[in-house]
Amino acid sequence: MREPTPRPPDSGRRPEVLRIPAFRLFWTATTIRGFGSAIANVAFQVLIVTVVAATPAQIGILNALGVAPYLFLGFIIGALMDRWNRQRTLVLTSIGRAVVFALIPVLPLLGHLDFWSLAAIMLTLGVLTLFAQSAEQPFVPQIVPRSSLVSANARLGQSETVAGTAGPAAGGALLTLVGAPLIFVFEAVIHAVSAVLQSRIRVTESAPAPRRAGRHIGHDIVEGMRFTYRHKTLRPLALSVHVWFLGNSIVATVFAVFALRELGMPAWAYGIAVAVGGVGGFLGAIIAPAVGERIGAGRAILVGRSLTVVPWLLLAVVPLSSATTMTVLLVIVSIAQFLFGLAMGVEDANDISYRQAIAPDAIQGRMNATIRTTNRIVFFFGALGAGVLATWLGYAASLGVAAAVFAVAALVIVFSPLRNARHGEAGV
Repeated sequence: MREPTPRPPDSGRRPEVLRIPAFRLFWTATTIRGFGSAIANVAFQVLIVTVVAATPAQIGILNALGVAPYLFLGFIIGALMDRWNRQRTLVLTSIGRAVVFALIPVLPLLGHLDFWSLAAIMLTLGVLTLFAQSAEQPFVPQIVPRSSLVSANARLGQSETVAGTAGPAAGGALLTLVGAPLIFVFEAVIHAVSAVLQSRIRVTESAPAPRRAGRHIGHDIVEGMRFTYRHKTLRPLALSVHVWFLGNSIVATVFAVFALRELGMPAWAYGIAVAVGGVGGFLGAIIAPAVGERIGAGRAILVGRSLTVVPWLLLAVVPLSSATTMTVLLVIVSIAQFLFGLAMGVEDANDISYRQAIAPDAIQGRMNATIRTTNRIVFFFGALGAGVLATWLGYAASLGVAAAVFAVAALVIVFSPLRNARHGEAGV
């Protein structure tokens, strides 16, 4: 386990986080990588559908391979992040992804671009992404003061939202102009630049304390789980977000099919509604620090969880159909997406920042891995069940079930000590 690491100096004031050199480098690397990944996702879909001509079953397998590493390695890698140098991990994973993306344009020239080669690429990228994400969250508290964690995560959330909204559109345009191979070259360059930026961050990470005799990584993993689920405020936070991911698995499975097939929304209208959701997410991330400071971390998270219920309840109870005018459809679906994005923007920055501040550095990696990996497991099986649910109840009723699940996630906070938690309180 790591020895406690002194946090960056905290004067009590909250400076603009982008003026902190270490965070500015980290944010820049994360932002450009986020845009690159959003663009590359479009190119991947084109390769999978048009070049490789994958069957629906194969497409499902390729998508699952991006998540599979979390199911099998999430807890292990989280434990390793409490023993490995996190900055070095970030640099090496960026270099690894740059190499993988650079190989993709070469495969067609060698005649090896097929389902199996893409499967290997998706699995490799999934493992590298797992390492990177496992290092990122525990790394942030080491480069910004505790009082700036919410602002830092809000900045990261703003970048992620803009990338997720604008990236696919930019990817479509670039795909038309230069073709998929050059997009992957571009993506390789982006990750190489990210590695350079990450390597320039000046931070001192403490060396982990030697394991006691008879202990191994399994003991570390159990210790992380025990800390997370026995902590009086982290336990309800973890349980609430697990339930939230169950609701989100239903939404992610059902919403697009409901909007495009059941309501008959054309692709352009669906794209506008999703983009409006991105605007909501950006706005939520902007106001998240002020909300968390004014009403406390617990209530800010509760506001986000509660607001998440509204859009899906709206779509479940308003009588929409393919006969509804396009103007009404576009307005209502856009409002739902805006509220969902707003809720996530408010809760994410406060949720992540509270976790980072309340847990000692020595257990950050395992605490985050415990929550994140369980979330992925819940989402994986929830998505499988959502298909059955939609077949049984229909799309609108399934969204109503999702709204009920999101309500349970909010109630977990209402009836727990987390409700009164505030940023800056000591870990307990």
